[in-house]
Amino acid sequence: MRYDLIVFDWDGTIMDSAALIAETMMAACAQMGLPAPPADRARHVIGMGMIDAVHHVAPDLPSEQLPQLLEYYRAHYLPREQTLRPFDGIAQLLQSLDEAGHLLAVATGKPRVGLERGFETTGFRKHFVASRCADESRPKPDPDMLLHLMEITGTVADRTLMIGDTSHDLLMAHSAGVDAAAVTYGAQPRLFLEQHPARVVVDSVSDLARWLDAQK
Repeated sequence: MRYDLIVFDWDGTIMDSAALIAETMMAACAQMGLPAPPADRARHVIGMGMIDAVHHVAPDLPSEQLPQLLEYYRAHYLPREQTLRPFDGIAQLLQSLDEAGHLLAVATGKPRVGLERGFETTGFRKHFVASRCADESRPKPDPDMLLHLMEITGTVADRTLMIGDTSHDLLMAHSAGVDAAAVTYGAQPRLFLEQHPARVVVDSVSDLARWLDAQK
């Protein structure tokens, strides 16, 4: 096996949540009386830590108003979170990688409480030996999450793979010195992802599974 440790992003890579996150960010900005960001700008922040995401979509927001915008975001997002589902084929892919002996981990821009809810609703917790969230480390694209995951799993950079759907994932991997695989079915389009360092760009979970199988 080429990779001992395979690290997955969560939103837009495992979970089909990019559209809801973007819509929620747009709605929260509108409720604050701010210009609603275009959909592509709202989708671009997926994977960032929440503070960085807000600064990106609402750069003129005074810092004292940040807690209110975050409250609006949660009020729009949480009632619909239970409608989210993993992408087709993800459950089977995680199971097969786990059974093949890979160590699996998650590096996500979600806060810990959000990832824990995701683990509970999907039942995927059993597949992951470790996880790291934005409120526990420096957010993407800083390499801190990956460096921490490699340290606690005892793996090295040239035996680690990061899988994600955004430039933040790919740049984090590059900074950490690990390979990356980009998926285009999440937040950011193929043409944009191809401008960033990745060993492969795939358009579906089944394509990702075939590529991973070929790395043995």
